[in-house]
Amino acid sequence: MNPKLTAISGPLATESFPLTGEEFSIGREISNDLPIEDNAVSRRHCLIRKEGDRFKINDLESYNGTFVNDTPTKEHLLEHGDRIKIGKSLFVFLCDETDELPASSPLQIDTGSLTTGSTIRLSIENAFSSMARDLSALMKISTTINSISDLETLQRQLLELIFEVLPADRGAVILMEEGSEEPTSSFALDRISGPGRTVQVSRTVLRQVVRERTSILSNDVLESDDLGKAQSLVASSIKSLLCVPLLLVNRILGVIYLDTSNPMVSFDEGQLKLITAIAGIAAVALENARRMAWLEGENRRLQADIQLEHNMVGESAPMREVYQLIAKVALSDSTILILGESGTGKELAARAIHQNSRRAGRPFVAINCAALTDTLLESEIFGHEKGAFTGAISQKKGKLEVADGGTVFLDEVGELASALQAKLLRVLQEREFERVGGTRPVRVDIRLIAATNRNLDEAIKDGGFRQDLYYRLNVISLTMPPLKERREDISLLASYFASKYSKKTQRHIIGISTEARMCLLNYEWPGNVRELENAIERAVVLGSTELILPEDLPEAVLETEPPAGGDVPIAKYHETINEAKKRLIIKAVEQANGNYTEAAKLLGLQATYLHRLIRNMNLKEALKK
Repeated sequence: MNPKLTAISGPLATESFPLTGEEFSIGREISNDLPIEDNAVSRRHCLIRKEGDRFKINDLESYNGTFVNDTPTKEHLLEHGDRIKIGKSLFVFLCDETDELPASSPLQIDTGSLTTGSTIRLSIENAFSSMARDLSALMKISTTINSISDLETLQRQLLELIFEVLPADRGAVILMEEGSEEPTSSFALDRISGPGRTVQVSRTVLRQVVRERTSILSNDVLESDDLGKAQSLVASSIKSLLCVPLLLVNRILGVIYLDTSNPMVSFDEGQLKLITAIAGIAAVALENARRMAWLEGENRRLQADIQLEHNMVGESAPMREVYQLIAKVALSDSTILILGESGTGKELAARAIHQNSRRAGRPFVAINCAALTDTLLESEIFGHEKGAFTGAISQKKGKLEVADGGTVFLDEVGELASALQAKLLRVLQEREFERVGGTRPVRVDIRLIAATNRNLDEAIKDGGFRQDLYYRLNVISLTMPPLKERREDISLLASYFASKYSKKTQRHIIGISTEARMCLLNYEWPGNVRELENAIERAVVLGSTELILPEDLPEAVLETEPPAGGDVPIAKYHETINEAKKRLIIKAVEQANGNYTEAAKLLGLQATYLHRLIRNMNLKEALKK
């Protein structure tokens, strides 16, 4: 195992960095093992530590956060192929390398022998002699191909440049795995007949070049005794061919193949030397491009895998419990009731359960039970028959039918009217229902996940929710923790949302200042993750610097009293403002003899806003004195 980081974008793109020691530091300072000149990178950004045979990455309280597979993380045990985003740079952690590239050219490998009496074989050691006249061509090709990272573009450009210096009619760049003679990738051009015309390549020549690692030139191809075995090549009337190996540090990557049907053209030894030298230069560029193509393909595969897991952010103990429960319940078809305050991510949890279940390939249908009137909601869930009510001009399938084979998510299920609760109970018991205005039962195969922020036990006591439905829904319950109970995730979420809205608004944000992070940590977040997301989006849109500062955050966040003994104080400016606000409020309440409504009038504020200020700034005790 030779673990390393390979940069696929950013200032260090295409470079690789082996992880040889026990620790590997990354940051903007030159003293780091991997220094990155990027203002979006903190001086000491993150650290990769070796733990036995594994490697773990730790964020060092960086401004911009450390992202693994698009998710901000404090620490993460790295797996082969993990993508690590640090500022503008994107790295891939590699500990086991394999390349798999599909064939993509109209290329046919012919089995006939084409070697004739006029064949010339040339070793690599003799290829670079007498090259002065071709130095200009080599310089042009070297400069051009080393600036191209896309594999197909590179192969095309290489062949076109070769056609400028060699009178070939057809050419192909064929790549293969080490130890194999079967092409894994190829690109061919026929400059006489144009695109789409198949380029024939002799398997005999291809194997000989690969096995002996020598270049071959063959003139008078049609005089070969073995041409009868390759009738398609006879039809092409090939006169001369040339094939050279692509060698990289004694490892063969493939070959460059060229031929011509012009009886007036014969390749000579000088041209063979030139193409062999070109192949030596091109091998490095082709290997880099092939590596880049593999990394991009691996990125797409990993991203697809990540989407199948979950889209939630958090590494706290409460969230780890949520992930563990999701992993267990996803494998069954049991009905699940997700509980939690508004904005805690109940729908994200439901989607994660669906995405990790056997129903992942079928629909996930979400219904907000609080968004529609009872009549519209009934039609939305169960569908209706033509003429069932005014405006029902045709039959309509409900969301339950649309989700057949998949998962139905009923958000705010506690808001369902009594009649709809009875119909839903039948669906859970029998997996069938009737459309509005219908008489024929409709059977469905669905998994049902419900969610609510209400206390259903209290609703049952008040007669607002059916007890038998509650028992049917509450086969397995999952409680999403409020943000105030997972404060260690606030910083990760803030970094995630800052990155998200920086891209969405196309406004460059390098991170969140320490003072702003402390403001976020001090706030209670009654609106949970949804409120935090809105606060960060507002800060990105309204901010005027590359860092999110305290003044970019909503006033409610800034008005919160910092906890006693905090490690990092809020900026002096905001401390001064808060102290001034407190003195004004206390003085106004004293002048109003404790009447908050009158005090609000003195301050020119709404009474509700004054109450919020007193609560957020913890002034109740001070006002009682």
